[in-house]
Amino acid sequence: MWLKFFTTFLSFATGACSGLKVTVPSHTVHGIRGQALYLPVHYGFHTPASDIQIIWLFERPHTMPKYLLGSVNKSVVPDLEYQHKFTMMPPNASLLINPLQFSDEGNYIVKVNIQGNGTLSSSQKIQVTVDDPVTKPVVQIHPPSGSVEYVGNMTLTCQVEGGTRLVYQWLKNGRPAHTSSTYSFSPQNNTLHIAPVTKEDIGNYSCLVRNPVSEMESDIIMPIIYYGPYGLQVNSDKGLKVGEVFTVDLGEAILFDCSADSYPPNTYSWIRRTDNTTYIIKHGPRLEVASENVAQKTTDYVCCAYNNITGRQDETHFTVIITSVGLEKLAQKGKSLSPLASITGISLFLIISMCLLFLWKKYQPYKGQKQNTGKLKHFQAMKMLWMTSEYMNLLLFQMLLVFPGSQADLFQSLMVYRDKICTVQYMKLFSTSLPSSKTSQSELSWAKQHIRVKF
Repeated sequence: MWLKFFTTFLSFATGACSGLKVTVPSHTVHGIRGQALYLPVHYGFHTPASDIQIIWLFERPHTMPKYLLGSVNKSVVPDLEYQHKFTMMPPNASLLINPLQFSDEGNYIVKVNIQGNGTLSSSQKIQVTVDDPVTKPVVQIHPPSGSVEYVGNMTLTCQVEGGTRLVYQWLKNGRPAHTSSTYSFSPQNNTLHIAPVTKEDIGNYSCLVRNPVSEMESDIIMPIIYYGPYGLQVNSDKGLKVGEVFTVDLGEAILFDCSADSYPPNTYSWIRRTDNTTYIIKHGPRLEVASENVAQKTTDYVCCAYNNITGRQDETHFTVIITSVGLEKLAQKGKSLSPLASITGISLFLIISMCLLFLWKKYQPYKGQKQNTGKLKHFQAMKMLWMTSEYMNLLLFQMLLVFPGSQADLFQSLMVYRDKICTVQYMKLFSTSLPSSKTSQSELSWAKQHIRVKF
C-alpha cells in the first residue's frame, strides 16, 4: 500500500516537473437543472507521447469516486450506466453533461496520463452545483390599507414560487435597506418589518432574489403611510408679506393659499378674528379677501389644517393690513372717487395762495433805518403762516380719511409748493443780519429747527 502511494506521488511529481499541466477555468461551476453543462479542461506537455489517457471520476461527500468514462488516444470507453449522459471528444479532455439533474451535483475529477519515455500524470477537481432559476418575486404588504405615522406598523413579505438556494435582499429607492431602529428582517431575510412607520419610510420598495444561476427583482411597491400636517404656511398672489403680516392696497382683491404637507390631503378652515370674536368664514385651501369690504384696517386671520386619518391638526396666524397706497389705482377704477373732495382741495389751494399774497404785501420790509425791524415783522408773519399751513395739512389728512377717493397726489403737490414758498422767503429774510435781540435770536433758532434753513 505504501509502495503504491509512493509510486503514485512520484509519478505525479515527475509529471509536474516534466511540464504536464492540467488547468480548468474555475473550480466551481453552477448549472441549471434540465440544461446542458460544459466543463472545460486544458492540458499541455513538452515531451513526446505515444499514448494519452483521460479519465473522469465523480464523487459525492463521504462516498468513493465513481468512474464515468475514459479514453486512450481517441477511443472512448464510457461506463454503461452513464453512456448517454456524459460526452467527451478526445484528445479534448472537456466534459459535457446533458441533461443536468440535482443528482449530478458533486465533485468531478479529471485525470490526464501521458505515456512516453515514462508516465506523466496530472489531475484537477471541479465542484458542480445544480439549481433551479429564480422566478419573479411578489411583495405583499400588511396591512394593505396603510398605516398611520408613529401609530401603526407595516410588514412586507417577499414571495417566490420557484428557485433554489434563494438569497433575499430588500431595496428602498434602488438602494439596499439595512437594519435600523425601525427596520427588522426575518432570519431568511424574506420579510421586512417596519415598526413604527414614519413619513421617512415612504418610498419605492422592491425585493431582489438571487441564487448562483439567476436573479429577479419584484415590481416596485409604495406603502401607504398617513402623516401630517407638516409645514403649514399661507401665501398670497398679491401684497407685501413681512413675517406673518400681509400689507394690501385698498381696492385690491387678494387671494390667500393655505398649504401643508400631508397624506391624505388636509381639510382647511379659515377663521377671522374681529373685536374679540372668532368665527369661521370659509372651508377650503383658498380664501379671497376684497380689501374694500374689510371693515377694519387691520384684521387677524387663522388657517387651520386637519388630517382626518391621522387626527392631527395645525394652524397658522396672520394679519392683513389695508393701506392707502392704492388710492390712485382706486381712483382710476372709478370705484369711490369723490367730486366734493377734489373741489374742496382746489378751494383750499386758492385760499392759501390768497393768504400768502396778502401777508406778503402787508409785511414788505421798510426802507432805510427800519429795514431790520421790517424783516423781523416779516419773519414773524411767515412763522404764523407756517404754523397755519401745518394745521391745514392736518385738515387735508383728515379729508383723505373721510373721502378715500380724493386726489391724494394733488394735496401732496400743494404741500410741497407751500414748503418751497416758505423756504425761499426765509432765505431772503436772513440773507442780511437781524437785530441782535433775544426775540430775533429766538425766531432764528425756531427757523433752523422747524424749517431746516441753512444760514
